[in-house]
Amino acid sequence: MDFAPRCSHLPAPQLLPAQNWFYPLPTAPKAQTRKRLETPQEARPRLPSMLFPQCRPFAKEASPTRCSYSYATIHAMPQFDDRDQEKKLETLRKQEEEDLARILSQKYGVGYVDLTRIPIDTDALRLIPETTAREAELVPFKAVRKKIWLAAKSPAAPKTREVIDSLERRGLQVMLFMASRNSLEHAWERYKDLTFAVETSAGVIDISQEEIQRVITNIRTIEDVTALMQETAGTKQAYKVSRLLEVVLGGALALRASDVHIEPEEEAVRLRFRLDGVLTPITTMSHETARLLVPRLKLLSGMKLNVTNAAQDGRFTIRVEDKEIEVRASAIPGNYGESLVMRILDPTSLRIPLERLGMHPVLLERMEAEILRPNGMILNTGPTGSGKTTTLYAILSRIKRPEIKIITIEDPIEYHLEGIVQTQVQRGKYTFAQALRAALRQDPDVIMVGEIRDPEVADTAVQAALTGHLVLSTLHTNTAAGAIPRLIGLNVNPQVIGSAVNVVMAQRLVRVLRPECRVEVPLSGVLKDFIQRVIDSLPPNPAYQPKQTEVHYIPKPGGECLTGYKGRVAVFETVFMDEKIETLAAKGAGERDIQAAAREQGFLDMVQDGVLKVLNGTTSFEELVRVVEVDPAVAAALSEHHSLAA
Repeated sequence: MDFAPRCSHLPAPQLLPAQNWFYPLPTAPKAQTRKRLETPQEARPRLPSMLFPQCRPFAKEASPTRCSYSYATIHAMPQFDDRDQEKKLETLRKQEEEDLARILSQKYGVGYVDLTRIPIDTDALRLIPETTAREAELVPFKAVRKKIWLAAKSPAAPKTREVIDSLERRGLQVMLFMASRNSLEHAWERYKDLTFAVETSAGVIDISQEEIQRVITNIRTIEDVTALMQETAGTKQAYKVSRLLEVVLGGALALRASDVHIEPEEEAVRLRFRLDGVLTPITTMSHETARLLVPRLKLLSGMKLNVTNAAQDGRFTIRVEDKEIEVRASAIPGNYGESLVMRILDPTSLRIPLERLGMHPVLLERMEAEILRPNGMILNTGPTGSGKTTTLYAILSRIKRPEIKIITIEDPIEYHLEGIVQTQVQRGKYTFAQALRAALRQDPDVIMVGEIRDPEVADTAVQAALTGHLVLSTLHTNTAAGAIPRLIGLNVNPQVIGSAVNVVMAQRLVRVLRPECRVEVPLSGVLKDFIQRVIDSLPPNPAYQPKQTEVHYIPKPGGECLTGYKGRVAVFETVFMDEKIETLAAKGAGERDIQAAAREQGFLDMVQDGVLKVLNGTTSFEELVRVVEVDPAVAAALSEHHSLAA
């Protein structure tokens, strides 16, 4: 039976797919309607009865004469999937967006990248927090050592430039690419894969203030670190790595360590902190524990986890109590695993005023006058780790004021100072010589060159000092007098050294005895004779005479005294340029001749300065002998005094 009644009073509608449904459009012309009415019934399509109630089967109002469409015909017509259509449109839209990004990248002169087609390096994502990445519409997608590949929606946007500048200040070389918004969204989703740290900021790792403060509060002695490490080794695997990290970094901050050494040996892995310049054993850990800790530290530092047979360098920053502490890490392969060393650069260690460096009042008064001169060179000499950079920063902090421009050239930038321009060299691309020549075109008043290493830098620095600039720099020599022959060895014209150089300093760092952790020991024998010889050689200035010459002090280590020392000061010697030394320099005189002439100026050498600090209880004889060359018989006599003290 045919259940599709014909409705003569209804015209045949036109059909259009919409939302998987069919709605009638305006009626066709009468001629077409007449033709349709004359079409045999079996040739006509049938209309679903649900469109028109009058066409329902057995409807009272239905007319059996005409009805246009049948269910079978309707279901045989092409079906339109709205979701599929939307998907195709979305694909076209994304492709147009990628094409536009590719075209704009050529305009900006940067590369183009489709982040949906390449793997995203999660190590790179850790260098910039997700919030910062989304706000600036960029994402880091690859990181190799000191290079970072960065994709941005708008390379010229101010927020993009801020992020790039921040990365470059941290010593990273940025490779910039352009990407579409959709491409960036795909990469941002990978932030969910990160397993450590709530937020990172251009290498910054946020550690909970409460958590790190709790660790620091619980650590007062070396034994506290040992106990916490042993306790952590027994915790559950899921929490062990994070807890180890807190103990190691928190312990280093609590004890004011400058370096952390993780050194694998055959039976165990040794943990040592450098406290006040001296490596101090802290504890040992199992190889299993170290295998959890070292990869985490490598990951934070931006090193490759799968590279264990080559040296790698990296860095990250800890933010504690609104203070950013930079950590530089170095890993090298060893017989029993990777050896990892972290250097902790606490910005508060830089904030040492000139008068607290350890200069004798007589020397301090003269130096304060020298640093105010408008031109010339101030050179600081000494081995690595002798505090040269700290002294130069103290000078810069003293002379810094709004009316002068200061530029520093460093490798790398160790500390950030407000109010000065700091630039960092890159080996093979941006050398000290290139940076110095560029700095001279920046209209500076004061220039600090991190180190004079080669003839080109030496000559340019001397010329800058001769043309109205104050130049501060460092040299690697053992004594202050040795700086002048060193400059001559770098092909500086001896005739101009006297005009260019104002003063040369040499320094070493000695640990400061804690007043409550020192023991008084009488002077006798070889030590007493040595002290007397040094006192007799002091310049004839009453300010140099010690208050007592009968006792010296040694540390009483253990407990909260730790090593018995806390903090460091420098022992100095200086050579001020005068007519006699200028003449010697012009003749190419040697170090001994210049040293003899410098003694006539009435300033102390490092041995004399150190002995005065020993006698007034600032440091110990052992410390002085550790950093300054003295009579070997004096060093041998120290063990005797230690035995007496015990």
